[in-house]
Amino acid sequence: MAAYCRVSTDKEDQANSFESQKRYFEELIHQQPGWQLAQIYADEGISGTSTKKRAAFQQMLQDARAHRFDRLLTKEVSRFSRNILDTIAYTRELRHLGIGVVFLTDGIDTLEPDAELRLSILGSIAQEESRKTSTRVKWGQTRRMEQGVVFGRSLLGYDVRGGQLFLNPEGAKTVQLIFHKYVLEHKGAWTIARELQDAGLRTLTGSTQWRNSGVLKILKNEKYCGDLKQKKTFTPDYLSHQKKYNHGEEPFVYLRDHHQPIVSREIWEAAQREMARRDLTGSLGQGHGNRYPLSGKVWCGLCGKSFVSRNRKRRDGSSYRLWRCRTAAEQGKPRRDPAGNPLGCSMDYHLSDQAAFEAVKNSIGMLSIDRDRLAKEITALVQQAVGNVRQEGQWALAQLEGQQAQLQQKKAAVLDAFFSQNISQEDMELMNREYDRQLQSIAQKREALPQQKGFSAVEGQRESLLMEALDAILGGTGDAPEFYGHLLDHITALPGKTWEVHLKLLPGKWVYTLAQGQEHP
Repeated sequence: MAAYCRVSTDKEDQANSFESQKRYFEELIHQQPGWQLAQIYADEGISGTSTKKRAAFQQMLQDARAHRFDRLLTKEVSRFSRNILDTIAYTRELRHLGIGVVFLTDGIDTLEPDAELRLSILGSIAQEESRKTSTRVKWGQTRRMEQGVVFGRSLLGYDVRGGQLFLNPEGAKTVQLIFHKYVLEHKGAWTIARELQDAGLRTLTGSTQWRNSGVLKILKNEKYCGDLKQKKTFTPDYLSHQKKYNHGEEPFVYLRDHHQPIVSREIWEAAQREMARRDLTGSLGQGHGNRYPLSGKVWCGLCGKSFVSRNRKRRDGSSYRLWRCRTAAEQGKPRRDPAGNPLGCSMDYHLSDQAAFEAVKNSIGMLSIDRDRLAKEITALVQQAVGNVRQEGQWALAQLEGQQAQLQQKKAAVLDAFFSQNISQEDMELMNREYDRQLQSIAQKREALPQQKGFSAVEGQRESLLMEALDAILGGTGDAPEFYGHLLDHITALPGKTWEVHLKLLPGKWVYTLAQGQEHP
């Protein structure tokens, strides 16, 4: 006989403590003739809605699969799992292994014929109770957030203790320096990170290694001007407990002038405007979103780090993109820090995106390809893809309609529960607001689905025009950076303004050299 219990973390809860439950199971097993104790498995303070993070539960399953015990005892369904799917799945697996689970309080033995039906009913009740608890906890946390209680960890310049923010003078000076360099000295995040590193200033974790992403994260944080924005992440599913970034799915809690600021509101707002301006300038004319086709594909042949992109302006006001070794950008020229560790990289030239794509296009144009055959095959794939998109759109619409119907049923069930006095009016209103929010989200998703009639225009395109465009791309004369980016495996930059182009699935390489003072080969 084995036993499983999920015990409370509350030291005063003697009824659910491990020692109490251990004595209970030991006495119970010893009183029964023919029973012998194999092991007692106990998880402490872990949510009952998920079994993945319960180490003792997982160990119990492994031992069961190894047939190290014959029967499993547990007090009640809610202690085994509050996820009805997990309850059914694991008790069914154990039954197939010849191991019955006995729920003592509930009077269920899973080896009995009607056990699964009774287990489903009790498991559903346990899961519903867990859902109600989750809703109440979220509601209580939101109310505390509205009262100014801080949920979260410490950050550079602030220590979080007991739900309050306390100024950290040493970190605050670094934060002020970052804003000063960015707003008043007009320096970029790369430059600021390198200067902080050279000065030996430390991050929140105590490291002297700074990254531009860390600098930007500080510049964007509203806490530094005295405001508090919470619920930046949320848990959409109370069963899985997986957190997601809140992109408007749930309302934020924003408190203005909540605590002592580190920088003035004017400086912080100026930083936000400058970041928006630089982002806009960098994206003009690109049309590729945040992920560029060459991202992660240009590598330094000296230090092995990837190249990073920067945007520059020409005299006529147009912008273009340059690629530079990450180590050289962050740490500058080769040298050693005070501790003797090597820093920097001597890869001292930039590579323009135009030069890189010209090289890739030129390399593809030199390949021996049956362009007519390939163009026909790609045309057939495009036509098939258009048909698939239509089917996917129809399937997505059906899914949304099903979700909409389920939410309407849940709203009706909430109303029935209220009239049956199973939930309070406050809980009813809270759940109804949540269901209304989800219904609104579904409506927006339905509006965003492409109209099926719009696909007819795509299908109606002349095949000859498509093949003509494909022939230009495969010949290296077309303008399709995303396509060339997919064919490119990587570019290796070498000293002397020499770089190698490697295409996917091809063993060869193409070598190019930039002319002196030029950005193009």
